[in-house]
Amino acid sequence: MVTRPLWGFSSQAGSRSGRGEGPRAESASRGRCFGFPPRMPPTQAESVIKNIIREIGQECAAHGEVVSETLVAFMVKAVVLDPSNGFNMDRTLVKSDVQKLVKLCVSRLLDNKNPSLDTIKMQVYFDMNYTNRGEFLEEHHRVLESRLGSISREITDNRACSREELESLYRKIVSYVLLRSGLGAPTDIKIVREATAALQSVFPQAELGTFLTLSKKDKERQLKELTMIVTGIRLFNRDCGKGGEGIDDLPAILHEAIPATTQHIDSQLETAQEQIYRYTAILEKVTKNPLISMELQPYMLKEALYNVRQYEIFLQIILSDIITCAQEVEMMIKQLGAQLEQLKMTVKSKTAVPTSQVFPIFIALSSLWTSFQDETVLISVLSNLTTHLEPFLGSHEVLFPEKLIQSLLEGVTVKSDVCRMKEHMGDRVQLVDFKKLEWLFPETTANFDKLLIQYRGFCPYTFVAMDGLLLPGNPAIGILKYKEKYYTFNTRDAAYSFAENPENYIDVIREKAKKNAELIQLLELHQQFETLIPYSQMRDVDKHYIKPIMKCESSTQTDTHILPPTIVRSYEWNEWELRRKAIKLTNLRQKITHSVQTDLSHMRRESCSQVYPLKDASTQSMRESSTRVPRPQIYLAGLRGGKSKITQEVKVNLTRAIDET
Repeated sequence: MVTRPLWGFSSQAGSRSGRGEGPRAESASRGRCFGFPPRMPPTQAESVIKNIIREIGQECAAHGEVVSETLVAFMVKAVVLDPSNGFNMDRTLVKSDVQKLVKLCVSRLLDNKNPSLDTIKMQVYFDMNYTNRGEFLEEHHRVLESRLGSISREITDNRACSREELESLYRKIVSYVLLRSGLGAPTDIKIVREATAALQSVFPQAELGTFLTLSKKDKERQLKELTMIVTGIRLFNRDCGKGGEGIDDLPAILHEAIPATTQHIDSQLETAQEQIYRYTAILEKVTKNPLISMELQPYMLKEALYNVRQYEIFLQIILSDIITCAQEVEMMIKQLGAQLEQLKMTVKSKTAVPTSQVFPIFIALSSLWTSFQDETVLISVLSNLTTHLEPFLGSHEVLFPEKLIQSLLEGVTVKSDVCRMKEHMGDRVQLVDFKKLEWLFPETTANFDKLLIQYRGFCPYTFVAMDGLLLPGNPAIGILKYKEKYYTFNTRDAAYSFAENPENYIDVIREKAKKNAELIQLLELHQQFETLIPYSQMRDVDKHYIKPIMKCESSTQTDTHILPPTIVRSYEWNEWELRRKAIKLTNLRQKITHSVQTDLSHMRRESCSQVYPLKDASTQSMRESSTRVPRPQIYLAGLRGGKSKITQEVKVNLTRAIDET
């Protein structure tokens, strides 16, 4: 999973600060947060902070409690934020201040019966382990690519020459295809044989020579394409009942897993909401009867309410992602059936099918199956995340046994959030009562449901008036737009009271969040606590109001040339420039390009040269003619002699006449 610091703070140097100012600016801001003056170098402040965090972690470990650095950093900032602890950020921390800070943090981290600590632990865990759908899939694919990096390099950097080396390279390609597709283990002989047969049908071993001549990027691209084609072939064979060894039925698995996971989360959510409604009813009763509050210690009950509310919010986020997964899976199942049907219609009983028709369908099948694999991993991660959130609710049964809760609920009507909204559904804000404030309603506002409501949609007036009680606002009453931010309220009277002096309620909520640090994450108050003003400046502000420094990077762009350019870049007005280009082109006719390779660059890079191609030329001369004279042929007979003493010679002329030739 992606590891991210919580609300812009982490114990590691160089983590994000939320304003894009870089590690040095972030270190300086941390130094101001922990009481180090701006004159202290950022690296020195960072070192001191790390030492404090390390010391707190060692103290907790000595008491048998292992805590993460992120949790310690969160707790340190929470302790510094709390005004009751009296940390002055205007002066440098001395040894006594550091000891006090360490002692307070250790005591809070070791208080296992405090719901506030459980809430903070839950927030840290969720923030460090949860990421949205897009980021998760991107990170998942990046991890898969990194795992395939070694075998991919072995294939692309291979220089096989002999027969044994080529066979070994082909086996590596088969293993790469199996690992990348995730359809079976490359150690199973049946799966390897099936994958090899599918690969040989599209990439026979005889083509390895051509593959080796490609560049590294082309090899990687061809490996990915071969993997998708082989995956599509194996999926089609599995659908036809002729193969598919080691391929799980992911659509069927997801069809069972998603409803089961959804049902489990719904059950957990229902249990948490029932607990929330009971805590809310008790807190309302305590607010009306001060005598009970002395016996009950309502601050613990409020912290317990914050704990369950945070758990409810996290479950709703996970459930929303699972619903999105279910919608994606349902759509992909339909696409898978359509692709397989189209492939069957294309192939039918043909012995040979053009690759241009079937390869795109195989690739589409492979992409769909990869999406099924992604959804399977995502469902598994979300299910594990839900399971690991449950232990952070452990202190409720210890602090508030069932008998105590039942006794406190006597004579109290437990209402759900939906029931509270229905009670005031008809009460709406009247625009005539407000001339300077803007109110939004569903029928007059586009994208009304997508507005970003402050405090996660909880009513700010109720939170202040009832000493920290969290009740969800009702958007149907009207949404107040104040300083480009949106607020909802649970009743019309609450809306009217808040509208009279919004800044006062916003200030009180901020001050309460300093005392209960878990509210910063619960109510999404990160912006307001991104930077802190030193005490010397805070004294000049009425009612200790700390105005957050808001920074925004904005940019705008206009079209330089609206119409397309009509400039002819090749035009030359200077005739001498044209003459120079003509001479240059003429001289090139007599030039030859040479290239050389050294021993170091041999077989490491591609070299090329350019020459004029050879030209076949022929000439034709005048017509040639010839004459021929007869060859003289004269034979002499009787030269060997005979019985007579006188030799009788006979001369025979066999030369043909000139006119016969």
